[in-house]
Amino acid sequence: MKYGSLVIEKKEYVLLKRLMNLSTFYEDGTIRKSVDKLAAELETANVRDELEMPKDVVRLNSVVTISSEHGWKKSFQLVIPKENNVKQDKISIWKPIGAAVIGFAKGDTLTLHLSEGEQKLTIEKVTQRKNYINLDMVL
Repeated sequence: MKYGSLVIEKKEYVLLKRLMNLSTFYEDGTIRKSVDKLAAELETANVRDELEMPKDVVRLNSVVTISSEHGWKKSFQLVIPKENNVKQDKISIWKPIGAAVIGFAKGDTLTLHLSEGEQKLTIEKVTQRKNYINLDMVL
């Protein structure tokens, strides 16, 4: 990892913790695993103020381009669960790929655990979009 651990902005950290509290209602095993994995990683995350956030770190609303060891490439926007829309390339933080990339930086390689097995992914590009996080409106 480029920065040694996940790098998360403070407001996004609070939002993720709130969403995790609500996620106990999810019965889907895939979502449950994604949430549990992210929860464990947040325990050691480097939480920073907005102005201290590196521009190359994947955040909520970031557009991310990843490539796999198998040769495919995919771009998507990382969003909160209620904005998930695969047809518009908006992937929820609770999807395995969403939970896997948040807090990582351009150039980082990570392992995505899927039912079909593990895949090594590399973050090729991170483009920031404005983050207008209103914690009351999201939940």
